[in-house]
Amino acid sequence: MNDVLKNIIQNIPDKPGCYQYFDDKGSIIYVGKAKNLKKRVSSYFTKTHHDSPKTRILVSKIKDIKYIVVDTEEDTFLLENNLIKEYQPRYNVMLKDDKTYASIVIRNEFFPRIIQTRNIVKDGSQYFGPYASGGSIKALLETIHKLYPIRTCSLSLTPENIKNGKFKVCLEYHIKRCLGPCEGLQSLEEYNKNVESVREILKGNINIASKAIYEEMQNLAADFKFEEAQKLKEKYILIENFKQRSTVVSSIMYNIDIFGYDEDSSAAYINFLSVHNGSVIRAYTFEYKKKLDEQKEELLGLAILEMKDRFLKLAKEIVVPFFPDLILQDTEFTIPQRGDKLKLLKLSIQNVKQYKIDKLKKAESLNPEQRSIRIVKGIQNDLHLKELPIHIECFDNSNIQGTNPVSACVVFKMAKPSKQDYRHFMVKTVEGPDDFSTMKEVVYRRYHRLKEEKAPLPQLIVIDGGKGQLSAACESLKELELYGKIAIVGIAKRLEEIYYPEDSIPLYLDKNSDTLKVIQHLRDEAHRFGITFHRNLRSKGQIVSELDSIKGIGEETKKMLLKHFKSIKRIKSSTSEEIEEVVGKHKAKLIGEHFNKDKKDTDI
Repeated sequence: MNDVLKNIIQNIPDKPGCYQYFDDKGSIIYVGKAKNLKKRVSSYFTKTHHDSPKTRILVSKIKDIKYIVVDTEEDTFLLENNLIKEYQPRYNVMLKDDKTYASIVIRNEFFPRIIQTRNIVKDGSQYFGPYASGGSIKALLETIHKLYPIRTCSLSLTPENIKNGKFKVCLEYHIKRCLGPCEGLQSLEEYNKNVESVREILKGNINIASKAIYEEMQNLAADFKFEEAQKLKEKYILIENFKQRSTVVSSIMYNIDIFGYDEDSSAAYINFLSVHNGSVIRAYTFEYKKKLDEQKEELLGLAILEMKDRFLKLAKEIVVPFFPDLILQDTEFTIPQRGDKLKLLKLSIQNVKQYKIDKLKKAESLNPEQRSIRIVKGIQNDLHLKELPIHIECFDNSNIQGTNPVSACVVFKMAKPSKQDYRHFMVKTVEGPDDFSTMKEVVYRRYHRLKEEKAPLPQLIVIDGGKGQLSAACESLKELELYGKIAIVGIAKRLEEIYYPEDSIPLYLDKNSDTLKVIQHLRDEAHRFGITFHRNLRSKGQIVSELDSIKGIGEETKKMLLKHFKSIKRIKSSTSEEIEEVVGKHKAKLIGEHFNKDKKDTDI
């Protein structure tokens, strides 16, 4: 597998959709569907395919991969079917009779039949679908025939034939599933009222059927007819699932084209979907590099002309997110507000956004520094900074229970931790838990030293705390004549708001933005680094106070004792003989005398 394919596969999304494999001539050689595009496409290149020589040949011919993301797994079946019929790829299995997914048709005839079909004939009949789930269609038709007495026979029920008495009622009449229009026992007007109700259900107003099944299911359960109720429950679930209408295939036989649009500062991204007879048969995404300050209306117009030239013609109706700067004869531009056309437009825009994300990921995987540059530029824009914050420092105080007050300073360069530059501070001038004074001291010490050493200063300082800690840090910068030369902000923990000096109104960043994630990472690193140092100090302080004050007990002896007894408490509770086994008689005597003396002092 070459580097181009590796890069494509690495950035394919974990979403449902269809993928297309291209050979070295740019021809589609295979179309497939997947619940998870990334896993499915990756499997072709990670498995050895020992049992499938055809698959090995296919993989060897793949030179490029493209894909279309959709909303649901059902849509992947429908889209795959459309693409295979359109392109007839060499390595796909083709149906010789060219049958497609089933539809439901209301026939254009006297006393219309409502049946399932795979053949669409332009004879005035009304078609609904196609649908990927045959089980859903069967359940729906069964329900329709149970709710409404629609005939199932194929007799030619013309007024003349009925008047001449050519037909007799069948079993369907006797079991009350048909009202006998063949013998004139039901009028055409009455029959068509039932057909109109069915038409509304097929348009999507399926709650009528769903409610009827649910009520009957409840009645059967109340009569303890649980087996029959279970059968209805299965139908009810199928009908409820049937409500989830497909985006890829519309119930109305549209012939339209859809253009989705997105852009950034350097390029415009356009997706083109071609819909024929309500089915998506073509999807194509491309981009325009911006040379000047082109308007989106102009770029969308260029894209429409490009597709018209490439595919020779476009549909008479083009669905767009906004009106392009373009006039085409015999073509209508539509901005949908609801319904199937809006769903298709959203699908097109979804593919544009995915293309944009994938392009960014590919570029960053080839050049990891590009991601860091993008994030740093984002921080500059989001925080309205004059300089690019290549070097950022963050401060946090730790004074648990008021003991051993310390402060930590962590350093990020190009939005990544630079751990060799981390520093911690023992607080010297502040007594007790005074967060503001502590922050003022450590900020002063940090930048006083950097000034003396003529070391590089950061472009941004982040203070872990609200307005009080930020004001204290600003006082130190003023004393050092650095205030206004280095950008400084504070981050409050409660709502993650960002505060600026001398501004009482905080800035709220998007919770998913890279800028907030970097600031949170800075804050968490400073907290972790400070807490770790604080714990080490407290632990060391305990050891110093108990063992280092014993004359004749050195560092090695101390390590031996703690390694064996694990804690000072256990050393105190051990006998002289137990201590003697570890450090010898002389040192055991010194330790025993020390702890006995402490005990006597406590007793007094």
